[in-house]
Amino acid sequence: MRPQLFQFFDVGFPAYFVMLVTGFALATAIATMGARRIGQNPDVIVDLALLALLLGVVGGRIFHVLFDGYFWDYVHLCTDPGAVDWPITQAQCASDRYAGVWDAQKNVCHPVTADCFAWAKFWAGGLVYYGGLVFATIGGLWMLRRDRFPWGKASDLSAVGVALGLGFGRMGCLLAGCCFGVRHEGPLGMSFPPFSPASDAHAKLGELAGRGVWSHAVHPTQIYEAAISLAIAAAAMLYVQPRKRYDGQVFLWFLAAYALGRFGLEFWRADDRGALFGLSTSQIIGLLIVIAVYALHRRLIRRGEGPEPLAESEA
Repeated sequence: MRPQLFQFFDVGFPAYFVMLVTGFALATAIATMGARRIGQNPDVIVDLALLALLLGVVGGRIFHVLFDGYFWDYVHLCTDPGAVDWPITQAQCASDRYAGVWDAQKNVCHPVTADCFAWAKFWAGGLVYYGGLVFATIGGLWMLRRDRFPWGKASDLSAVGVALGLGFGRMGCLLAGCCFGVRHEGPLGMSFPPFSPASDAHAKLGELAGRGVWSHAVHPTQIYEAAISLAIAAAAMLYVQPRKRYDGQVFLWFLAAYALGRFGLEFWRADDRGALFGLSTSQIIGLLIVIAVYALHRRLIRRGEGPEPLAESEA
């Protein structure tokens, strides 16, 4: 775990944000090369990527605030800072970074100064992938229509890059310590250091003596999801793309494959992400995406959009 990946001229660079930007740059490069290969304007892809990055961060942050279980913390940070509990040490509470008030009875730190814009500080952590996907997709479709760039071709160009970017993003989660899994004492188990999100969660459950000790071994779900994302990227590029029957099929396949993989992975995740009907928010959104993808796929197949399969063309 390394929340701050490096420091440059006294400016710290959070690991999650660095990995997120790295994944974004890789996804953009792959998509622009693909646009040149099929004779489309790569500048549109660059503009699309920048818009997707902006809206992705906005959407991811909004979904985090609304659905990850921290909504009232952000409200209280603005209206009543004393109602917010920071799970840090007494020494950290008194440091210049936090400058809080120590609550000896609850063994937590309370912020002193109100911060009505804490909800917008995405660089401090807290982004939901599906929120970014929804906002970026809506904005991207608008831009593609404005620039008269075929949406199906553009989405297929982005599918592999987005999957690779997700893999980088989840490695950033591993370095930041978030998105950890349930307890696992097997060979794949991984412990996180004192005051990490996993250590804090186990301490709150009374499973540890305090927050200042290593967490129990947990499933490294960040690595699992990174592996799933890389496998989806490879399958999209090597198997789905050569066999697609219409433009947009690669992207739809990516959406469905990731939603199904994420649905299963959620049973091993242990961090707070909200829940409804016994399912996490991500699982519910994933089910809706699979249903929508299936319906759209059947519609496009019936309309016969795009090239027919090679075997049928030769016949």
